[in-house]
Amino acid sequence: MDGMSGDHMHGMLPSPAAANGTAAEPMPHLHRMMMHMTFFWGTRAEILFSGWPGSDTGMYYVALVFVFALSIILEWLSHCNMVKDGPNRLRSGLIQTLIHAIRIGLAYMVMLAVMSFNAGVFLVAVAGHALGYFIFGSRAFKKTAGKTEDVSAMHY
Repeated sequence: MDGMSGDHMHGMLPSPAAANGTAAEPMPHLHRMMMHMTFFWGTRAEILFSGWPGSDTGMYYVALVFVFALSIILEWLSHCNMVKDGPNRLRSGLIQTLIHAIRIGLAYMVMLAVMSFNAGVFLVAVAGHALGYFIFGSRAFKKTAGKTEDVSAMHY
């Protein structure tokens, strides 16, 4: 064996050559990188882009803020109604489609960030979606049409 026991391989994908048993050594021009397949804690992660945030703890926190903000923006795009009905339905439909495409692109970015399996990234993504939904999707900040609710009269 190459010095790695089965326990050390947990959480890493073997190289294609090692997986099919054709070679014991990886090709010299390829660097071998650990790819987590289970959640882990730590600031040394690779999120969305190669080498980002790297080993810099400050950049890790910037990445967390970035994922948090993306999650909030996603909720805003999911619950906002920016396009009003008007005489030009084609124009309205194209704008709605563009907004939808942006929302889906951002959703895939958050999904890929979570797929880094970094627990901090997972938590800020969930927190961003929760806060975004609370602000933009829940009843907490919705205006009621023409009536005010008396909270003290509500029965729980």
